[in-house]
Amino acid sequence: MIKPRTPPGVMELLPRDQIAFQRMLDTIRGTFERFGFLPVETPVFELSEVLLTKTGGETERQVYFVQSTGALGKAAESGGAEGVPEMALRFDLTVPLARYVAEHEHDLAFPFRRYQMQRVYRGERAQRGRFREFYQCDIDVIGKDTLSPRFDAEIPAVIHAVFEALGIGAFTIQLNHRKLLRGYFEGLGIEGDRQAAVLREIDKLDKRGEDAVRATLEGEGFGIAADVVERLMAFSRVRSTGHDDALARLDALGAGTALFEEGRDELRALLGTLQAMGVPEARYAINLSIARGLDYYTGMVYETVLDANPGIGSICSGGRYEDLAGHYTKSKLPGVGISIGLTRLFWQLREAGLVTTAESSVDALVTLFDDAGLEHALALSQRLRAAGLNVETQLEPRKLAKQMQYADRAGIRFVVIRGDNEAERGVVAVKDLRRGEQFEVVEAELAQTLLVEREQWKVQGGQ
Repeated sequence: MIKPRTPPGVMELLPRDQIAFQRMLDTIRGTFERFGFLPVETPVFELSEVLLTKTGGETERQVYFVQSTGALGKAAESGGAEGVPEMALRFDLTVPLARYVAEHEHDLAFPFRRYQMQRVYRGERAQRGRFREFYQCDIDVIGKDTLSPRFDAEIPAVIHAVFEALGIGAFTIQLNHRKLLRGYFEGLGIEGDRQAAVLREIDKLDKRGEDAVRATLEGEGFGIAADVVERLMAFSRVRSTGHDDALARLDALGAGTALFEEGRDELRALLGTLQAMGVPEARYAINLSIARGLDYYTGMVYETVLDANPGIGSICSGGRYEDLAGHYTKSKLPGVGISIGLTRLFWQLREAGLVTTAESSVDALVTLFDDAGLEHALALSQRLRAAGLNVETQLEPRKLAKQMQYADRAGIRFVVIRGDNEAERGVVAVKDLRRGEQFEVVEAELAQTLLVEREQWKVQGGQ
Protein backbone atom coordinates (compact mmCIF):
# COMPACT_ATOMS: atom_id res chain seq x y z
CA MET A 1 0.00 0.00 0.00
CA ILE A 2 1.21 3.49 -0.87
CA LYS A 3 0.86 5.94 2.00
CA PRO A 4 -1.52 8.75 0.95
CA ARG A 5 0.22 12.09 1.41
CA THR A 6 0.43 15.48 -0.24
CA PRO A 7 3.75 16.83 -1.54
CA PRO A 8 5.39 19.51 0.62
CA GLY A 9 4.47 23.13 -0.04
CA VAL A 10 0.77 22.74 -0.88
CA MET A 11 -2.35 23.63 1.08
CA GLU A 12 -5.14 21.07 0.94
CA LEU A 13 -8.26 21.85 2.96
CA LEU A 14 -11.21 19.94 4.37
CA PRO A 15 -14.57 21.01 2.90
CA ARG A 16 -15.59 23.55 5.55
CA ASP A 17 -12.19 25.23 5.45
CA GLN A 18 -12.39 25.18 1.66
CA ILE A 19 -15.74 26.97 1.91
CA ALA A 20 -14.12 29.69 4.04
CA PHE A 21 -11.31 30.01 1.48
CA GLN A 22 -13.77 30.07 -1.41
CA ARG A 23 -15.79 32.82 0.25
CA MET A 24 -12.64 34.94 0.47
CA LEU A 25 -12.03 34.35 -3.23
CA ASP A 26 -15.63 35.32 -4.02
CA THR A 27 -15.40 38.48 -1.90
CA ILE A 28 -12.20 39.57 -3.62
CA ARG A 29 -13.60 38.79 -7.06
CA GLY A 30 -16.79 40.73 -6.39
CA THR A 31 -14.87 43.76 -5.15
CA PHE A 32 -12.56 43.76 -8.17
CA GLU A 33 -15.57 43.65 -10.48
CA ARG A 34 -17.28 46.54 -8.67
CA PHE A 35 -14.30 48.69 -9.61
CA GLY A 36 -14.65 47.78 -13.27
CA PHE A 37 -11.94 45.14 -13.62
CA LEU A 38 -12.43 42.35 -16.16
CA PRO A 39 -11.51 38.67 -15.66
CA VAL A 40 -8.57 37.05 -17.42
CA GLU A 41 -7.13 33.55 -17.18
CA THR A 42 -3.87 32.37 -18.70
CA PRO A 43 -2.49 28.80 -19.07
CA VAL A 44 -0.83 27.25 -16.05
CA PHE A 45 2.28 26.75 -18.19
CA GLU A 46 4.00 29.03 -20.70
CA LEU A 47 6.73 28.51 -23.25
CA SER A 48 10.00 28.76 -21.36
CA GLU A 49 11.43 31.38 -23.71
CA VAL A 50 8.36 33.54 -23.02
CA LEU A 51 8.26 32.99 -19.29
CA LEU A 52 11.98 33.34 -18.62
CA THR A 53 12.81 36.61 -20.30
CA LYS A 54 15.94 37.02 -18.19
CA THR A 55 18.59 34.37 -17.58
CA GLY A 56 19.85 33.46 -14.16
CA GLY A 57 18.68 34.94 -10.88
CA GLU A 58 16.59 33.60 -8.03
CA THR A 59 13.37 33.36 -10.02
CA GLU A 60 14.75 30.94 -12.60
CA ARG A 61 16.08 28.69 -9.84
CA GLN A 62 12.50 28.38 -8.48
CA VAL A 63 10.78 27.54 -11.78
CA TYR A 64 9.15 24.17 -12.36
CA PHE A 65 9.82 22.88 -15.89
CA VAL A 66 7.29 20.50 -17.42
CA GLN A 67 7.41 18.05 -20.29
CA SER A 68 4.98 15.41 -21.47
CA THR A 69 6.03 11.77 -21.47
CA GLY A 70 5.28 11.66 -25.21
CA ALA A 71 7.63 14.55 -25.90
CA LEU A 72 10.32 12.96 -23.76
CA GLY A 73 9.98 9.72 -25.70
CA LYS A 74 10.36 11.48 -29.03
CA ALA A 75 13.38 13.37 -27.77
CA ALA A 76 15.00 10.13 -26.65
CA GLU A 77 14.36 8.51 -30.04
CA SER A 78 15.95 11.43 -31.86
CA GLY A 79 18.89 11.53 -29.49
CA GLY A 80 18.07 14.97 -28.06
CA ALA A 81 15.42 17.55 -27.28
CA GLU A 82 15.70 19.51 -30.55
CA GLY A 83 12.34 20.69 -31.80
CA VAL A 84 10.55 19.91 -28.54
CA PRO A 85 8.96 23.06 -27.07
CA GLU A 86 10.02 23.45 -23.45
CA MET A 87 7.31 24.47 -21.02
CA ALA A 88 7.46 25.95 -17.52
CA LEU A 89 4.81 26.54 -14.86
CA ARG A 90 4.08 30.22 -14.25
CA PHE A 91 5.74 31.60 -11.09
CA ASP A 92 3.55 34.70 -10.91
CA LEU A 93 0.71 36.31 -12.88
CA THR A 94 2.63 39.39 -14.02
CA VAL A 95 4.80 37.80 -16.71
CA PRO A 96 1.81 35.93 -18.24
CA LEU A 97 -0.09 39.25 -18.19
CA ALA A 98 2.73 40.94 -20.09
CA ARG A 99 2.63 38.19 -22.72
CA TYR A 100 -1.19 38.32 -22.83
CA VAL A 101 -1.36 42.09 -23.38
CA ALA A 102 1.38 42.03 -26.00
CA GLU A 103 -0.28 39.14 -27.88
CA HIS A 104 -3.80 40.63 -27.78
CA GLU A 105 -2.79 44.28 -27.87
CA HIS A 106 -4.87 45.12 -30.95
CA ASP A 107 -8.02 43.49 -29.56
CA LEU A 108 -8.00 45.14 -26.12
CA ALA A 109 -9.52 48.44 -25.04
CA PHE A 110 -7.05 50.67 -23.18
CA PRO A 111 -6.69 51.44 -20.39
CA PHE A 112 -7.05 47.70 -19.93
CA ARG A 113 -8.36 46.80 -16.47
CA ARG A 114 -7.91 43.15 -15.63
CA TYR A 115 -8.16 40.91 -12.62
CA GLN A 116 -6.76 37.41 -12.43
CA MET A 117 -7.17 34.85 -9.64
CA GLN A 118 -5.23 31.66 -10.32
CA ARG A 119 -2.61 29.35 -8.87
CA VAL A 120 1.10 29.95 -9.43
CA TYR A 121 4.09 27.68 -8.74
CA ARG A 122 7.49 28.28 -7.20
CA GLY A 123 10.09 25.78 -6.10
CA GLU A 124 10.51 27.40 -2.70
CA ARG A 125 12.31 25.63 0.12
CA ALA A 126 9.65 23.69 2.02
CA GLN A 127 8.93 25.39 5.34
CA ARG A 128 5.97 26.27 7.51
CA GLY A 129 3.72 28.86 5.90
CA ARG A 130 5.60 28.92 2.58
CA PHE A 131 3.92 27.32 -0.41
CA ARG A 132 5.04 25.96 -3.76
CA GLU A 133 1.50 26.11 -5.14
CA PHE A 134 -0.59 29.10 -4.16
CA TYR A 135 -3.33 31.44 -5.30
CA GLN A 136 -2.54 34.98 -6.36
CA CYS A 137 -5.33 37.55 -6.77
CA ASP A 138 -4.07 40.37 -9.01
CA ILE A 139 -5.43 43.55 -10.54
CA ASP A 140 -3.63 45.76 -13.04
CA VAL A 141 -4.49 48.78 -15.13
CA ILE A 142 -2.45 48.88 -18.34
CA GLY A 143 -2.21 52.00 -20.51
CA LYS A 144 -1.15 52.43 -24.12
CA ASP A 145 1.85 54.81 -24.35
CA THR A 146 0.81 56.68 -21.17
CA LEU A 147 -1.19 56.09 -18.00
CA SER A 148 -2.29 58.91 -15.72
CA PRO A 149 -1.00 58.86 -12.10
CA ARG A 150 -4.66 59.10 -11.11
CA PHE A 151 -4.89 55.35 -11.64
CA ASP A 152 -2.17 54.94 -9.00
CA ALA A 153 -4.55 56.50 -6.48
CA GLU A 154 -7.43 54.21 -7.41
CA ILE A 155 -5.46 51.09 -6.45
CA PRO A 156 -5.35 51.82 -2.68
CA ALA A 157 -9.11 52.48 -2.82
CA VAL A 158 -9.56 48.96 -4.20
CA ILE A 159 -7.27 47.53 -1.51
CA HIS A 160 -9.35 49.31 1.15
CA ALA A 161 -12.60 47.96 -0.27
CA VAL A 162 -11.27 44.39 -0.45
CA PHE A 163 -10.03 44.16 3.13
CA GLU A 164 -13.03 45.95 4.59
CA ALA A 165 -15.22 43.39 2.82
CA LEU A 166 -13.10 40.49 4.10
CA GLY A 167 -13.51 41.77 7.67
CA ILE A 168 -10.17 40.45 8.97
CA GLY A 169 -9.37 43.41 11.23
CA ALA A 170 -7.86 46.88 11.04
CA PHE A 171 -5.19 47.39 8.37
CA THR A 172 -2.96 50.12 6.97
CA ILE A 173 -2.03 50.66 3.33
CA GLN A 174 1.56 51.92 3.42
CA LEU A 175 2.57 54.23 0.58
CA ASN A 176 5.83 55.39 -0.93
CA HIS A 177 7.17 56.51 -4.30
CA ARG A 178 10.25 55.18 -6.08
CA LYS A 179 10.89 58.59 -7.68
CA LEU A 180 10.99 60.15 -4.23
CA LEU A 181 13.48 57.51 -3.12
CA ARG A 182 15.66 57.72 -6.22
CA GLY A 183 15.59 61.51 -6.13
CA TYR A 184 16.72 61.44 -2.51
CA PHE A 185 19.51 59.03 -3.41
CA GLU A 186 20.62 61.39 -6.18
CA GLY A 187 20.87 64.19 -3.65
CA LEU A 188 23.18 61.98 -1.56
CA GLY A 189 25.38 61.14 -4.55
CA ILE A 190 24.09 57.59 -4.95
CA GLU A 191 23.75 57.14 -8.71
CA GLY A 192 23.17 54.56 -11.45
CA ASP A 193 23.08 50.86 -10.68
CA ARG A 194 23.93 51.53 -7.03
CA GLN A 195 20.46 52.99 -6.56
CA ALA A 196 18.73 49.69 -7.32
CA ALA A 197 21.06 47.82 -4.96
CA VAL A 198 20.47 50.34 -2.16
CA LEU A 199 16.71 50.19 -2.78
CA ARG A 200 16.77 46.44 -2.29
CA GLU A 201 18.62 46.84 1.02
CA ILE A 202 16.28 49.57 2.28
CA ASP A 203 13.34 47.28 1.45
CA LYS A 204 14.78 44.72 3.89
CA LEU A 205 14.66 47.06 6.91
CA ASP A 206 11.55 45.48 8.42
CA LYS A 207 13.03 41.98 8.13
CA ARG A 208 16.70 42.59 8.96
CA GLY A 209 16.56 45.70 11.14
CA GLU A 210 18.51 48.94 10.95
CA ASP A 211 21.78 47.61 12.38
CA ALA A 212 22.07 44.82 9.80
CA VAL A 213 21.15 47.07 6.86
CA ARG A 214 23.50 49.81 8.10
CA ALA A 215 26.35 47.32 8.34
CA THR A 216 25.69 46.13 4.78
CA LEU A 217 25.57 49.64 3.32
CA GLU A 218 28.75 50.69 5.11
CA GLY A 219 30.51 47.43 4.22
CA GLU A 220 32.82 46.58 1.32
CA GLY A 221 29.99 45.80 -1.08
CA PHE A 222 28.63 49.35 -0.92
CA GLY A 223 31.16 51.46 0.93
CA ILE A 224 28.73 54.27 1.69
CA ALA A 225 29.96 56.81 4.24
CA ALA A 226 28.49 56.48 7.73
CA ASP A 227 26.94 59.97 7.70
CA VAL A 228 25.18 59.22 4.38
CA VAL A 229 23.90 55.90 5.71
CA GLU A 230 22.54 57.67 8.78
CA ARG A 231 20.65 60.12 6.54
CA LEU A 232 19.22 57.13 4.65
CA MET A 233 18.11 55.57 7.94
CA ALA A 234 16.50 58.82 9.11
CA PHE A 235 14.67 59.18 5.79
CA SER A 236 13.40 55.59 5.97
CA ARG A 237 11.99 56.17 9.48
CA VAL A 238 9.43 58.68 8.23
CA ARG A 239 5.89 57.48 8.97
CA SER A 240 2.61 59.38 8.99
CA THR A 241 -0.35 59.00 11.35
CA GLY A 242 -3.11 60.75 9.40
CA HIS A 243 -3.88 62.62 6.20
CA ASP A 244 -2.68 66.05 7.30
CA ASP A 245 0.33 64.52 9.03
CA ALA A 246 1.28 62.74 5.78
CA LEU A 247 1.22 66.04 3.88
CA ALA A 248 3.18 67.76 6.64
CA ARG A 249 5.86 65.07 6.67
CA LEU A 250 6.24 65.31 2.90
CA ASP A 251 6.64 69.10 3.20
CA ALA A 252 9.22 68.67 5.99
CA LEU A 253 11.54 66.68 3.71
CA GLY A 254 12.84 69.93 2.22
CA ALA A 255 13.79 70.70 -1.36
CA GLY A 256 15.26 67.98 -3.55
CA THR A 257 16.18 67.04 -7.10
CA ALA A 258 13.70 67.29 -9.97
CA LEU A 259 12.99 63.55 -9.68
CA PHE A 260 12.45 63.91 -5.92
CA GLU A 261 9.98 66.76 -6.44
CA GLU A 262 8.11 64.79 -9.12
CA GLY A 263 7.66 61.87 -6.73
CA ARG A 264 6.55 64.12 -3.90
CA ASP A 265 3.99 65.90 -6.10
CA GLU A 266 2.52 62.57 -7.21
CA LEU A 267 2.30 61.36 -3.60
CA ARG A 268 0.49 64.55 -2.61
CA ALA A 269 -1.94 64.12 -5.50
CA LEU A 270 -2.56 60.48 -4.51
CA LEU A 271 -3.38 61.50 -0.94
CA GLY A 272 -5.89 64.05 -2.22
CA THR A 273 -7.56 61.49 -4.49
CA LEU A 274 -7.85 58.96 -1.65
CA GLN A 275 -9.55 61.61 0.48
CA ALA A 276 -11.93 62.42 -2.41
CA MET A 277 -12.80 58.72 -2.75
CA GLY A 278 -13.72 58.53 0.92
CA VAL A 279 -10.96 56.18 2.03
CA PRO A 280 -10.62 56.72 5.82
CA GLU A 281 -7.32 58.38 6.74
CA ALA A 282 -6.70 55.67 9.35
CA ARG A 283 -6.38 53.19 6.49
CA TYR A 284 -3.37 54.73 4.70
CA ALA A 285 0.00 56.14 5.72
CA ILE A 286 3.29 57.32 4.27
CA ASN A 287 6.13 54.86 4.99
CA LEU A 288 9.38 55.92 3.32
CA SER A 289 11.07 52.57 3.99
CA ILE A 290 8.75 50.81 1.54
CA ALA A 291 10.71 50.24 -1.66
CA ARG A 292 9.49 46.91 -3.14
CA GLY A 293 12.53 44.88 -4.10
CA LEU A 294 11.53 44.22 -7.71
CA ASP A 295 13.44 46.45 -10.13
CA TYR A 296 10.57 47.01 -12.56
CA TYR A 297 8.67 49.31 -10.17
CA THR A 298 9.20 52.92 -11.19
CA GLY A 299 6.66 55.01 -9.25
CA MET A 300 4.09 54.52 -6.51
CA VAL A 301 4.51 51.42 -4.34
CA TYR A 302 2.10 49.87 -1.82
CA GLU A 303 2.27 47.42 1.04
CA THR A 304 -0.67 46.54 3.29
CA VAL A 305 -0.29 45.22 6.84
CA LEU A 306 -2.73 44.11 9.55
CA ASP A 307 -2.45 46.56 12.45
CA ALA A 308 -3.00 43.96 15.19
CA ASN A 309 -0.86 41.29 13.49
CA PRO A 310 2.15 43.02 11.90
CA GLY A 311 4.10 39.77 12.18
CA ILE A 312 2.03 38.36 9.33
CA GLY A 313 3.84 40.79 7.04
CA SER A 314 2.52 42.37 3.88
CA ILE A 315 -0.88 40.99 2.92
CA CYS A 316 -1.11 42.93 -0.35
CA SER A 317 1.58 44.71 -2.32
CA GLY A 318 2.33 46.21 -5.70
CA GLY A 319 3.11 49.41 -7.52
CA ARG A 320 3.64 51.36 -10.72
CA TYR A 321 5.78 50.24 -13.66
CA GLU A 322 6.47 51.99 -16.96
CA ASP A 323 7.18 49.10 -19.32
CA LEU A 324 5.17 45.95 -18.71
CA ALA A 325 5.80 44.08 -21.96
CA GLY A 326 9.07 45.42 -23.33
CA HIS A 327 10.34 41.88 -23.95
CA TYR A 328 7.37 41.05 -26.19
CA THR A 329 6.38 44.23 -28.07
CA LYS A 330 7.78 47.59 -29.15
CA SER A 331 4.70 49.32 -27.74
CA LYS A 332 5.07 51.13 -24.45
CA LEU A 333 2.57 49.66 -21.97
CA PRO A 334 2.81 51.36 -18.56
CA GLY A 335 0.69 50.05 -15.73
CA VAL A 336 -0.04 49.84 -12.05
CA GLY A 337 -1.25 46.88 -10.03
CA ILE A 338 -1.29 44.88 -6.83
CA SER A 339 -1.27 41.23 -5.80
CA ILE A 340 -2.78 39.35 -2.86
CA GLY A 341 -1.10 36.02 -2.09
CA LEU A 342 -4.32 34.47 -0.84
CA THR A 343 -3.11 30.98 0.06
CA ARG A 344 -0.43 32.24 2.43
CA LEU A 345 -2.74 34.94 3.80
CA PHE A 346 -5.53 32.44 4.50
CA TRP A 347 -3.09 30.07 6.21
CA GLN A 348 -1.70 32.86 8.40
CA LEU A 349 -5.15 34.20 9.28
CA ARG A 350 -6.30 30.71 10.24
CA GLU A 351 -3.19 30.20 12.39
CA ALA A 352 -3.87 33.55 14.11
CA GLY A 353 -7.52 32.63 14.73
CA LEU A 354 -8.78 35.43 12.49
CA VAL A 355 -10.47 33.00 10.10
CA THR A 356 -12.46 30.06 11.41
CA THR A 357 -14.00 26.97 9.86
CA ALA A 358 -17.13 27.94 7.96
CA GLU A 359 -20.57 26.46 8.10
CA SER A 360 -21.45 24.17 5.26
CA SER A 361 -22.74 25.82 2.12
CA VAL A 362 -25.68 23.42 2.48
CA ASP A 363 -28.54 25.18 4.30
CA ALA A 364 -30.71 22.20 5.16
CA LEU A 365 -30.83 18.42 5.33
CA VAL A 366 -34.24 16.88 4.56
CA THR A 367 -34.47 13.70 6.62
CA LEU A 368 -35.90 10.32 5.62
CA PHE A 369 -37.36 7.72 8.02
CA ASP A 370 -38.62 5.08 5.56
CA ASP A 371 -38.86 4.42 1.85
CA ALA A 372 -42.52 5.44 1.80
CA GLY A 373 -41.49 9.04 2.56
CA LEU A 374 -38.86 9.30 -0.21
CA GLU A 375 -41.14 10.82 -2.86
CA HIS A 376 -42.30 13.57 -0.52
CA ALA A 377 -38.73 14.24 0.71
CA LEU A 378 -37.52 14.65 -2.86
CA ALA A 379 -40.39 16.98 -3.79
CA LEU A 380 -39.92 19.08 -0.63
CA SER A 381 -36.19 19.39 -1.35
CA GLN A 382 -36.89 20.61 -4.86
CA ARG A 383 -39.31 23.27 -3.59
CA LEU A 384 -36.70 24.53 -1.14
CA ARG A 385 -34.05 24.67 -3.88
CA ALA A 386 -36.41 26.58 -6.15
CA ALA A 387 -36.76 29.16 -3.36
CA GLY A 388 -32.99 29.70 -3.27
CA LEU A 389 -31.83 27.31 -0.57
CA ASN A 390 -29.03 24.74 -0.82
CA VAL A 391 -30.49 21.40 0.22
CA GLU A 392 -29.23 17.86 0.72
CA THR A 393 -31.75 15.02 0.74
CA GLN A 394 -31.22 11.93 2.85
CA LEU A 395 -31.69 9.21 0.23
CA GLU A 396 -31.54 6.17 2.49
CA PRO A 397 -33.63 5.73 5.68
CA ARG A 398 -31.62 6.11 8.90
CA LYS A 399 -32.34 6.66 12.54
CA LEU A 400 -32.94 10.33 13.31
CA ALA A 401 -29.99 10.46 15.73
CA LYS A 402 -27.66 9.28 12.95
CA GLN A 403 -29.02 11.90 10.55
CA MET A 404 -28.60 14.62 13.17
CA GLN A 405 -25.05 13.50 13.84
CA TYR A 406 -24.24 13.57 10.14
CA ALA A 407 -25.67 17.07 9.67
CA ASP A 408 -23.75 18.41 12.66
CA ARG A 409 -20.48 16.93 11.51
CA ALA A 410 -21.00 18.22 7.97
CA GLY A 411 -21.79 21.73 9.27
CA ILE A 412 -25.39 21.80 8.00
CA ARG A 413 -27.43 24.17 10.11
CA PHE A 414 -31.07 23.10 9.59
CA VAL A 415 -32.46 19.57 9.78
CA VAL A 416 -35.98 19.23 8.36
CA ILE A 417 -38.02 16.47 10.04
CA ARG A 418 -41.36 15.11 8.78
CA GLY A 419 -42.57 12.05 10.63
CA ASP A 420 -46.08 10.63 10.74
CA ASN A 421 -47.15 13.10 13.43
CA GLU A 422 -45.95 16.12 11.48
CA ALA A 423 -47.45 14.79 8.23
CA GLU A 424 -50.91 14.48 9.82
CA ARG A 425 -50.81 18.12 10.93
CA GLY A 426 -49.32 19.54 7.72
CA VAL A 427 -46.21 20.82 9.45
CA VAL A 428 -42.52 20.02 9.58
CA ALA A 429 -40.15 20.21 12.54
CA VAL A 430 -36.90 22.09 12.05
CA LYS A 431 -33.87 21.51 14.23
CA ASP A 432 -31.52 24.51 14.23
CA LEU A 433 -28.16 22.93 15.08
CA ARG A 434 -26.39 26.27 15.46
CA ARG A 435 -28.79 27.63 18.08
CA GLY A 436 -29.69 24.26 19.56
CA GLU A 437 -33.40 24.97 19.12
CA GLN A 438 -36.30 23.12 17.46
CA PHE A 439 -39.50 24.62 16.11
CA GLU A 440 -42.44 23.70 13.91
CA VAL A 441 -43.63 25.50 10.82
CA VAL A 442 -46.42 24.96 8.30
CA GLU A 443 -44.84 23.12 5.39
CA ALA A 444 -45.98 25.72 2.86
CA GLU A 445 -44.10 28.39 4.83
CA LEU A 446 -40.92 26.37 5.36
CA ALA A 447 -38.84 27.90 2.54
CA GLN A 448 -39.57 31.50 3.56
CA THR A 449 -38.91 30.71 7.22
CA LEU A 450 -35.51 29.18 6.48
CA LEU A 451 -34.55 32.08 4.22
CA VAL A 452 -35.41 34.60 6.95
CA GLU A 453 -33.51 32.59 9.56
CA ARG A 454 -30.48 32.38 7.29
CA GLU A 455 -30.38 36.13 6.69
CA GLN A 456 -30.86 36.95 10.38
CA TRP A 457 -27.95 34.64 11.22
CA LYS A 458 -25.70 36.51 8.76
CA VAL A 459 -26.70 39.88 10.24
CA GLN A 460 -25.90 38.60 13.72
CA GLY A 461 -22.41 37.59 12.65
CA GLY A 462 -22.92 33.96 11.64
CA GLN A 463 -20.94 32.65 8.68
